[in-house]
Amino acid sequence: MNEQQQINYQRIAEAIEYIKTNFKTQPNLDEVAEQVHLSPFHFQRLFSDWAGTTPKKFLQYISIEHAKKLLKDQQATLFDTAFDTGLSSTGRLHDLFINIEGMTPAEYKNGGKNLSINYSFAESPFGSLIVASTQKGVCYIAFDNDESKALNDLKQKFPNATFQRKLDWMQQNALFIFQNDWSKLPEIKLHLKGTDFQLKVWETLLKIPMGQLSTYGNIAEQIGNANASRAVGTAIGSNPVAFLIPCHRIIQSSGNIGGYMWGTTRKTAIIGWESAKTATLEM
Repeated sequence: MNEQQQINYQRIAEAIEYIKTNFKTQPNLDEVAEQVHLSPFHFQRLFSDWAGTTPKKFLQYISIEHAKKLLKDQQATLFDTAFDTGLSSTGRLHDLFINIEGMTPAEYKNGGKNLSINYSFAESPFGSLIVASTQKGVCYIAFDNDESKALNDLKQKFPNATFQRKLDWMQQNALFIFQNDWSKLPEIKLHLKGTDFQLKVWETLLKIPMGQLSTYGNIAEQIGNANASRAVGTAIGSNPVAFLIPCHRIIQSSGNIGGYMWGTTRKTAIIGWESAKTATLEM
């Protein structure tokens, strides 16, 4: 790291610390930039390069983590949570949760209460799996040979939802993909909860053609942030829908297979299976 890089690093570290310490005042871009003696434009660009997100989005992440603790651990009211987080109204708290968590503050506080989830177990070429869906679409797929553990993991994702063991049409359309029925792909609907960044990464994964591979760096470039490879890796590791959102198609730039939530052996098998199917289709 050269001298200028060290200076830049110190400035970003100072800015991050300032935001973490003063998030309750909801400082704007100009205020934070002034703390590190940079113009707002230069600071915005430098922060995004080093932190993998904008100062505003970083402030939102810090704010929502504080709000989540108040709502869940202390069972605070929405008004008190908004006030203690430095937000001017419960409306701003609502918007923050919708943008970052994909749910309202009340829904987060209730842990998925009033959300009805159907689930079923199925066999695939890569082992047993659990698939779950809401009225809006498939919300969860995970490989697991232990049905009890698989169901428990699902319930931890939505602790206060109601669950019914039922195979519905949305799950069926999703499972057709293992039977080479690609005609059902347009009918697969997903119901995902994640940050804007996670959703952007998952959407980019969906664009990788079957039989092809990409890297963390390539995905970072495609979402417009070439320096966010590590953050991309974290978002990929949080993928709630195995196989359909093809995180298995991401490998390291060195050519190594890389990690996989459901095991590197399974990842290798999936990549090989897709390559073989693609080759067959091209013949």
